[in-house]
Amino acid sequence: MNKLTEAFNNKKAVIGFMTAGDPTFEQSINNILAIAEGGADIIEIGIPFSDPIAEGPVIQTANVRSLANGMRTDRIFELVEKVREKIDTPILLITYLNPVFKYGYDKFFAECKRVGIDGIFIPDMPFDERPEAAEFADKYDITIIPLIAPAEEERIKAIAESAKGYVYVASAISDEGLTDESKAELKATIDTARKYTDLPMAVWFGIHTPKEAKRVAEIADGVIVESAAVELVTKHGAKAAPYIAEFIEQMKVALQ
Repeated sequence: MNKLTEAFNNKKAVIGFMTAGDPTFEQSINNILAIAEGGADIIEIGIPFSDPIAEGPVIQTANVRSLANGMRTDRIFELVEKVREKIDTPILLITYLNPVFKYGYDKFFAECKRVGIDGIFIPDMPFDERPEAAEFADKYDITIIPLIAPAEEERIKAIAESAKGYVYVASAISDEGLTDESKAELKATIDTARKYTDLPMAVWFGIHTPKEAKRVAEIADGVIVESAAVELVTKHGAKAAPYIAEFIEQMKVALQ
């Protein structure tokens, strides 16, 4: 079984995110290790990008901090190597397509394999253009995680049937949290996708508190915690690691 899929076995999974190189190279390693210490089932590491169109202001600012500190794609692989010396938690890269394309598909996925990356999520890569990258990802056994959003059933069917690892499901959670309306919409999307795949469904976007995570986990297999974790770096800077570990642990407890 795929290592990413196994992370969901017999439990609701918590997926924690950190931007590589934020606030510094070494401190971001400590923060990633803190996510593992808190009990995350999968760790997302974001490759900083100058135009992160799918991100909110918290992660956009983290990208700016990281790039200002000189973080580049080669250093991402160096960072993962150092993390892999400490933990074996599944690692997923999050990146926009431009850095992968510019680095070179074959070289990029070969490096992913070399340093122990398990999968990748590319939010701005249209499903119809996926084969271009998938050829090289498959060559090096790197799982491309798909994204499903509210859409016509045929579209959801096509994405779900080709999925590997697990599935990102885009939520419509607002700043006010998960409303009954947004929860119903989310459930409808998940129920449709489940007709075409047995893979776990993890909800992406807008989960900030253990209470929200618990409500989402009533209808999904996992929750993805991104900006709420990065906000702790914004707030605590170089001293963020213990706060991150505690926050992830609270998320884990909420899902038990």
